[in-house]
Amino acid sequence: MKFLVFSDFHHEPGVFHGTGIEGIRLMQKRAEEEGCDFIIQLGDLCHGAEFVADFVKEYNDFHIPSYHALGNHDAEFTSFEDTLKYYNMPAEYYYFDNGGYRIIVMNPNYYYEDGEYTRFSLANWLQHNAARDHIPPEQLAWLEKTIADSPYPCIIMSHQSFERVDGVKNRQAVLDIINAANQRKKHSVLMCINGHYHRDNIRILDGVCYFDVNSASIDWIDKKHHCYPDEMHEQIRKLGHLVVFEKPLYAIVTLEGTTIDIKGSSSEMLCGVTYKDAAGTEGYDRCGRKFTQYIQSANITLG
Repeated sequence: MKFLVFSDFHHEPGVFHGTGIEGIRLMQKRAEEEGCDFIIQLGDLCHGAEFVADFVKEYNDFHIPSYHALGNHDAEFTSFEDTLKYYNMPAEYYYFDNGGYRIIVMNPNYYYEDGEYTRFSLANWLQHNAARDHIPPEQLAWLEKTIADSPYPCIIMSHQSFERVDGVKNRQAVLDIINAANQRKKHSVLMCINGHYHRDNIRILDGVCYFDVNSASIDWIDKKHHCYPDEMHEQIRKLGHLVVFEKPLYAIVTLEGTTIDIKGSSSEMLCGVTYKDAAGTEGYDRCGRKFTQYIQSANITLG
């Protein structure tokens, strides 16, 4: 089984800078050249699908099946319900089988307060930032059953991480489900892939490969800068908080048995502006993962 994966494209014309439809077409062409079985984006494709419907349609209508996982920004300016419709998603979390593997797509986009889980919609999470990124109990139960019922090894996709210490708040409950499944039957879950943090990292934890996928387009810098030409800053509202890739980053992932082959990609920086130029630092995040202009390649066989 072979697929192309990317995350955090952040298509919002006039607000974020990106490669737009041409960037999507570049990745679609690579998926064709590689003979991929499907394409999947791991959230934050855009910030409101109804406002960029032609862009979303370009992704959805490709002849290679193209799937979505929800990110925290996808339903920022479009409701959760309408986002599902524009994305042609069967549900907020779902699975499909392909090439002898089960792909499980999760939705950690809930905040938890006063004993209630509330789904992200119309940027409601911004008022509850400390309580965000939870998996509700019914979704955990569904995950456990979906893994147990699978005749195939499973790959779990999500926007937020189940491996990072600053990931999903109740991530231990997910890890417990994964590890229990693998104790019952070895390699029930082979891999978890996430976006969201705009960093590149691969970690083997308890026999499972956790792949932190870099952003396809940008990284965010809290302190405002003015490193791009004046006319660009005037045209793109949040450019002063961004560093931008010239080409989208993505990975081609091939699975054969318990062997995982990751073919990454790299890009030059827009206008030559580096993270250090814009922020004055090397760009280490809270987990000590450094900003990079690439997604790494790797070949891993799980024992």
